[in-house]
Amino acid sequence: MLQAIAARLIRVFRGYMARRTGADEIQRVETLARVFRGVATIVIVIVAGTLVLDALGISVAPVLATAGVAGVAIGFGAQSLIKDYFTGFFLLLEDQVRQGDVVEIVGKSGRVEEVTLRYVRLRDFDGHVHYVPNGEIKVVTNRTRGFAYAAVDVGVGYGSDLEQALALMREVGSTLRADAQWKTKIAEDIEILGLERLDNSAVVLRCRLKVVPPIEQWNVKREFLKRLKSAFDQRGIEIPFPQLTVHMPK
Repeated sequence: MLQAIAARLIRVFRGYMARRTGADEIQRVETLARVFRGVATIVIVIVAGTLVLDALGISVAPVLATAGVAGVAIGFGAQSLIKDYFTGFFLLLEDQVRQGDVVEIVGKSGRVEEVTLRYVRLRDFDGHVHYVPNGEIKVVTNRTRGFAYAAVDVGVGYGSDLEQALALMREVGSTLRADAQWKTKIAEDIEILGLERLDNSAVVLRCRLKVVPPIEQWNVKREFLKRLKSAFDQRGIEIPFPQLTVHMPK
């Protein structure tokens, strides 16, 4: 009965928050609802257990006293677990991670499949699942919050016309943004940053596109590179690759 009431209250809370927040906040509401559901279940089980013991005529006071002493003893041995729960609470409170985000934490990158007070579950590009205890998390790099930049570095040959190459990059970016399939994902005109560095075998040019929603940044980058390669080939602009010249003594 209590669990049904708690579930009902959580559904009402989720519906209320969904109506008052934007689409970007829906994932946060869903994450909080799952955590509240788990906490409510634990509290209900403890209360129900206490009531059952009382109904069986078993005094609850000695049990609670024993549990208190045992809790102190266990607490000293479970500091890392307590740290996980405290860190998880602030991760949720400060909205650092939501289900569906792509993040990097403690050297592991992937899409967040579950956030609890105990751990964050990630699935990386290869499909491997990582369980990261919240107490181990010091820095969270969230790659899909608000917007993202699809940053592109392109190398061209030292003999290439740099102004032509940069103009072609701008042209490809503008064409991509005008495409019906991609215009809703690219928020602004392409930003040409210019010459980035001089490598051993290439002049590296840099540009970037602002992407919304940010989860599309990798798809936008792949499509831009595909179109740019085709445009460079048509205009005869060389994309060099490392080469080794061997001089044979006479």
